[in-house]
Amino acid sequence: MIPYALTRRDFFCLAAAATASLVAGCAVNPVTGKMQLMLVSEDTEIQLDHANSPHQISSDYGVVQDAALQAYVQEVGRRLIPAVHRPQMPYVFKCVNAVYINAYAFPGGTIAVTRSMLLKLKNEAELASVLGHELGHVNARHTAQQMSRGILAQAIVGGIALAAGARSEGMGRLASELGMFSAGALLASYSRDHERQADALGMEYMVKAGYGPDGFVGLMQMLNEISKQRPDSVSILFSTHPMSDERYRTALDMASSQYSAARKNPLYRERYMDATARLRLRSSAIETLQKGEEEMGQQRFASAEGFFKSALQQAPEDYAGLLLMAKCQIAQQKYAAGRDYAEQAQRVYPSEAQAYHVSGFAKIKLRQFESAYQDFARYDQLLPGNPNTIFFKGLSLEGMRRIPEAASHYQRYLQVVQEGEKAQYAYRRLVEWGYVPG
Repeated sequence: MIPYALTRRDFFCLAAAATASLVAGCAVNPVTGKMQLMLVSEDTEIQLDHANSPHQISSDYGVVQDAALQAYVQEVGRRLIPAVHRPQMPYVFKCVNAVYINAYAFPGGTIAVTRSMLLKLKNEAELASVLGHELGHVNARHTAQQMSRGILAQAIVGGIALAAGARSEGMGRLASELGMFSAGALLASYSRDHERQADALGMEYMVKAGYGPDGFVGLMQMLNEISKQRPDSVSILFSTHPMSDERYRTALDMASSQYSAARKNPLYRERYMDATARLRLRSSAIETLQKGEEEMGQQRFASAEGFFKSALQQAPEDYAGLLLMAKCQIAQQKYAAGRDYAEQAQRVYPSEAQAYHVSGFAKIKLRQFESAYQDFARYDQLLPGNPNTIFFKGLSLEGMRRIPEAASHYQRYLQVVQEGEKAQYAYRRLVEWGYVPG
């Protein structure tokens, strides 16, 4: 309801204030040199990155335990930094244990590539192309642009909801039940224009770093082929990075014209093969895990379990494989088996957080409340900031009949989350215990 009618003078005063606000929210795009609406500062980009990227990295089963491979990915990424438009950003490059094919960037400079993506590449120049493309998104401030439009839309329509993406509806429901926390809202789909710009920047950066442009052409050819041959296996990749024949043709044209003189530059195939040799020993197991994850997404849990069992026979200490099997068991309400696989994952990778959360959830189902609380406390030490951990710690305390402490956790949870089944449960308990009026 409008309390009073605006006069003509009121209207122009408000318009002037709004205009001043928008001007204050304009900035020069570091790539194009043009002014654009930008309501997100560089400091905010970095803060959002630091707050959210660790949760996504953990959702992707953490950084690979192969320290030499991780150092290699970081080294290739660092070679590109002198060529970028925002060299002052705190860039970090990570290879993560996830078995789906993808690479992504957070707005403050955290860039991740999955090990399944590495298995699809043929040389170091293609890896530099992947990282260069993601650097293109960061340097052109694509996420900040999307967020600025979202903030503007929020001011206009009175609010929008950001939802974390999931690789499939089935996996999304399971992640929600387990209380896992990722940062999908900051990894929203890029437009085709953003992809074109990131491609152009990616090729520019990798060529300036001394790589041959045919590395970028090879990447585009590979992506184009798998988008047609097995689109379901890479749906998350192409939902965030739309692929088309046009992108491949454009890369080929740029390599043949704009960067033709650089085609003599090396691709470093042998160096890439040496660096990824240990990873490629696990390629069969990783591909089998990928098939199992696809089955999980379709809620075909018995079939998924078969794939995970086969993969773990090949790579019995694969952290992602152990946790995928743990989740598969929990989805089938085999909580003891889920707990056992999650605890095995903890022993394999004790500094990575996700296994503690999965184990804690299974133990709550088994009414092993004290041990569950210890797992959630450990998770919170390793990866603070997941509000669901507060709820599950409260649930564990309730199971131990430590009601005042449980009520305190539920109250803290409701300060952060007000909707959903967990919030309803917490509020109901607080009413029953007399902490809030009914």
